[in-house]
Amino acid sequence: MATLKLNKKNNKPGAVDKPEGERRGPLRGKGVSRPRQSLAAAQTERAERQAAFEQRRAAEEAKQQRPAAARPPRRDDGPRFEDRRPQRRSEGAQQPYERQDRPVRGPRPEFAGEPSRRDPRHEPRPEARQEDRQEPRRDQRRATGPRPNVRPPEPRAFPQRPAPRHRDDDDDDDNYRDPSSEGERLSKHMTALGMASRREADEWIGAGWVRVDGKMAVLGQRVQPGVKIEIDPRAHKEQAKQVTILLNKPIGYVSGQAEDGYEPASVLIKSANQWSEDPSGLKFHIGHSRGLAPAGRLDIDSTGLLVLTQDGRVAKTLIGEDSKVEKEYLVRVELAGEGAPMVRFPAQDLALLNHGLELDGVQLKPAKVSWINDDQLRFVLREGRKRQIRRMCELVGLKVVGLKRVRIGRINLGHLPPGQWRFLSPWERFD
Repeated sequence: MATLKLNKKNNKPGAVDKPEGERRGPLRGKGVSRPRQSLAAAQTERAERQAAFEQRRAAEEAKQQRPAAARPPRRDDGPRFEDRRPQRRSEGAQQPYERQDRPVRGPRPEFAGEPSRRDPRHEPRPEARQEDRQEPRRDQRRATGPRPNVRPPEPRAFPQRPAPRHRDDDDDDDNYRDPSSEGERLSKHMTALGMASRREADEWIGAGWVRVDGKMAVLGQRVQPGVKIEIDPRAHKEQAKQVTILLNKPIGYVSGQAEDGYEPASVLIKSANQWSEDPSGLKFHIGHSRGLAPAGRLDIDSTGLLVLTQDGRVAKTLIGEDSKVEKEYLVRVELAGEGAPMVRFPAQDLALLNHGLELDGVQLKPAKVSWINDDQLRFVLREGRKRQIRRMCELVGLKVVGLKRVRIGRINLGHLPPGQWRFLSPWERFD
């Protein structure tokens, strides 16, 4: 088997063979490496540099300490900008471009042997005589006097408007009446007839759905009793879309606006809380929650039937001034901190609960109050003042520990669970 041997000798042309045992020094860069400086040489070089620096700094300090006259003027040696500004006349300073030594202008000095040469412009003018004075020129265009043969313009005549007539005017027409101040507002008259609420009536009038004696009604119109009012069928269709909701309000919710951190009962009107046995067959959508207003109230500690409606007619029926709809309540009471007060409660006090009490100085309407069991009363009222039942019981020594409304007119609470609601069916009525 053949073996390949490498010749380690330098075979390049011009190369010189070095004797064995001699090594070549390492290459640093392109040139020969600088020998390392000794400590004494480094200290000497540093001392020289520091002395040169101290000498330059001393020369600069001496140059700065020279007087201003010895060194050449610099740009910063002049006065500041504020000092170069000319002073005002009030300060008495010399104005720019004004020579103080200039003689006062007057007649030129006379030379010897020459006649006096005076500038006639500087001679004092002689006093003008009375007959030489001329009338000052008058500009006819600006003369204040009347112009000759010019007639002044005649004042323009405007038609006179007749003054407004009032009922109090003492004139021959004693039968004059202002039609805008007589009669009843149309919207109020429609509400009294049970056609719509005031807000609905105004909306219908603005939409052009109301006619009075065959003429289109306008907002703010006043009418006399007995006028013929016609309603467009479109108004009744819009009214039929309005819904009324029956809610079994639990404890902890207020009837109207939120107060003292408690939520209103209207927050319970949502799809998840609709009663599964709702007989109306209607499905909830977001439009049913707009404009809902409570028709009546229940205290935060009271439960039972609460009506929320979009229909102004329903609200007027339940809480109007002339409302005669009954509201029935079941009230649990205590007497002197003990239960079962029916046996110990005086009969005359029960008679006072039915009729004879006053609240805020106003006589209450007759009510129907009777015992259901040993600690529960049944109240039937035709009015709804604030905390009326609780205040009535306090007047006769009873303390209310529970209150539930179970009926409004013909509508009963029934089996509606607490916290749930249902629609008022089209065939149901309160009165």
